[in-house]
Amino acid sequence: MVRVLLRCGIPYPVFSELARWTYAEVAAREFSIRGRKQTNSRVAVITGLSRKEVLRLRRLPMPVDEGSVERFHRGARIVSAWVRAGEPKDSGSLPKSLAFDGPGPTFTALVARHGGDVPPRAVLDELLRAGVVERDGDRVRLVSRAYLPAGDEAEGERVAVLGTDVAALLGTIDHNLQCPVEERRLQRRVLYRGVPAAALPGIQTLARQRGQALLEELDQILAGQVARVPGPGRADEPTRQVMFGLFWAEEDEASPPEDGEDADRSAEEVP
Repeated sequence: MVRVLLRCGIPYPVFSELARWTYAEVAAREFSIRGRKQTNSRVAVITGLSRKEVLRLRRLPMPVDEGSVERFHRGARIVSAWVRAGEPKDSGSLPKSLAFDGPGPTFTALVARHGGDVPPRAVLDELLRAGVVERDGDRVRLVSRAYLPAGDEAEGERVAVLGTDVAALLGTIDHNLQCPVEERRLQRRVLYRGVPAAALPGIQTLARQRGQALLEELDQILAGQVARVPGPGRADEPTRQVMFGLFWAEEDEASPPEDGEDADRSAEEVP
C-alpha cells in the first residue's frame, strides 16, 4: 500500500487524514450500542480520537474519487454486455465490431441500454482513451474483454478502481473471522514455494485464461439474475451486491527451500 501511495504522490499526512476519517465513519456507523443513538463522545472513546477531532471529521464528505469509480462501472458494464451479446468472429475471440449508429446492433444502442444517460460519443471517447476499443471508420472494434484504463496518465484512475478490490477482500476476511464455519464465504488460494521462475509465464497464462473464462460464465449467470428482478430494493425480493475476484500474486524468495523442507502447499481455505 505504501509503495502505491508514494508512487502516486500521496504523503503520510494525507494518508493519516484519510485513515482518521475512516475510523470515525466506521465507528459511527457500525459500532453503536443497540437501542442508543451513536454519539461523538462514544466514537472518540472507541477510536482514540479527540471529541473535537471526531466532530471535525464527521463534517467532511467521503474522500473518494466517485468520478473514476463511476466511469469504471459504466465502461465495465458496456464491455461485459458487448462480450455477452456480441457474435464472435470465431471460437474464443472477441465479438465482431459494431457500427457506431444506424439500423441493427450498434454501439449507440449498446450504450443506450447499459451506459446510463451518457452520450454515446462521450462513452466512445472514454473507451478509446482507456485503450479498450479502436475506431475503424464508422465501426467500433473491441480489443479487450475487460475494461481498465491504460496509460501513465490513468494511474490515479486505476488506483481508484483497483482499490475497491482491496476493500472487498478485507470485507470477506472480516466476515470469515466472525461468522460460523458453515457461513464462511469462499476465500481460497494455492500457495507454492520453490517454483522455477522459467515455468511461471506459461502457468500465469493458463491462470489468466481459465480465470477469465470463469468470470465470463459468472457474468452471464449474474446478468440473467439481475434482468429477472424488475427493480432494485423490492420489499418482496431483497437484492445484494456481489463480487467474485481472482488474482495472481508473485514475489522473489529469499532463498530456495532446503532439502527435505516442505516446498509446496496445496489448496487451502482461509481462515
